[in-house]
Amino acid sequence: MNRILLGYLAREIYGATLTVLLAFLGLFAFFDFVNELDSIGKNGYQAYHALAYVAMLIPTRTYELLPVAVLIGSLYALTTLARHSEITVMRASGLSTGRMLGMLCLVGLMPVALTHVLGEYIAPPAESAAQQWRLTSTNSTISQQLRSGLWVKDGARVINVRTLQPDRSMERVRVFAFDEAGALSSIAEAARGVYVEANEKGRGYWRLTDVTRTDFFDDHATLASPDEMLWESALTPEVLSVLMVQPERMSVAALLAYIGHLQENQQSANRYEIALWKKLAAPLASLVMMILALPFALTHERSGGVSVKVFLGVMLGVAFYLLNGMFSSLGMINSWPPPIAAITPSLLFLAAAAAMLYMVERR
Repeated sequence: MNRILLGYLAREIYGATLTVLLAFLGLFAFFDFVNELDSIGKNGYQAYHALAYVAMLIPTRTYELLPVAVLIGSLYALTTLARHSEITVMRASGLSTGRMLGMLCLVGLMPVALTHVLGEYIAPPAESAAQQWRLTSTNSTISQQLRSGLWVKDGARVINVRTLQPDRSMERVRVFAFDEAGALSSIAEAARGVYVEANEKGRGYWRLTDVTRTDFFDDHATLASPDEMLWESALTPEVLSVLMVQPERMSVAALLAYIGHLQENQQSANRYEIALWKKLAAPLASLVMMILALPFALTHERSGGVSVKVFLGVMLGVAFYLLNGMFSSLGMINSWPPPIAAITPSLLFLAAAAAMLYMVERR
C-alpha cells in the first residue's frame, strides 16, 4: 500500500511541478529575449544570436526556478487531492501525518538530485557558454568596473589587464613585480597574453608577447624588449572565467578554486564563500518547499481552495527568493559567517513548515 501511495503522490507532484516549471521557463525565456531586443542589429548581433543566447540560459533558469516550481506544483497536487477528499481517505486508512511527511521527503529526493546535477554540472558551463557566445556575437570584450581594466594579485605580482577577450586571452597586460621587502622590482608591459596549459614542470603559464620590461635597481633602471615573457601562475583562464559568470551561478569546484586564489593573496572571499554555501544549500531548498506544501493540503477548503493556495505558493516562493537575496547582502555587509547567511532562509521556511504542521495536528 505504501509503495502504491508513494508512486501515486510522486506522479501527481512531478506532473504538476513539470507543468509549472515549463510555464515559468517559457515566461522567463520571453523576458530574456525581450531584454535582448535593444542589442539586435548592433555590432552584427542578430535575432538568431539572441535566440541561441536565451536557449543557453535555460539550464540556469531551470536551476533557479526549480524550488518555486516544486512548491507551487506540490501545493497544487496536494490541494487537488484534498479537494477530491483523497487526502481524507488516506488519513482514514491509517496514513499519519508523519508517514505522509516521510513519503514527501522520498518524493523530494528527485528534485534534490536534479537541483544538484543542474547546479554543479549543467548550469555553470551553459551559463559560461552563453556569456561567451553573447560577447563573441556582439564583438565585445569583458567589461570592467575600472577604466584601467582588471586588477588581480598573484603572489608577489600585481596584474593589470586592460582587455580580456571572450576566448580568455589577454590584451594590453601589465605585470608589476615586487621584491620580498615590498618594493617595486620590475614592470612588464605586453600587447597580448595567451595561456599555455602546462610546461615541463607540469604547471600552466602565460606567454606574453611584444613585451617591454623595466627592471629597477637601487641606483638605476634597465629597459629590455624581449619577444616574449613566460609568466608561471596559478591564475588560470578558469579562475578568470568568474568575470563572465555570477558567483551564484558557478560550480562548487570553480568557487573553491577562486576562493583558494583569493585567500592565498590575502583578499576577501566573503561573497564567494556565501555563494558556495548557497550552492550547497540549494538542494535543501527544494525539499523544504515540498514539506511546506503539506500543511496547506491538510487544511483544505472545498471551494476556491486550490487557486487561493497556489497564489499563496507564488507569494511564498517570491518571499523565499527575496529573503535569500537579503540574507546574502546582509552577510556580505556585516561579515556574517557564510553558512549562516546562506542556510538561514531555508531553515526559517523549514521552521515555518514545522510550526504549521504542529498547529494542524493540534486541531
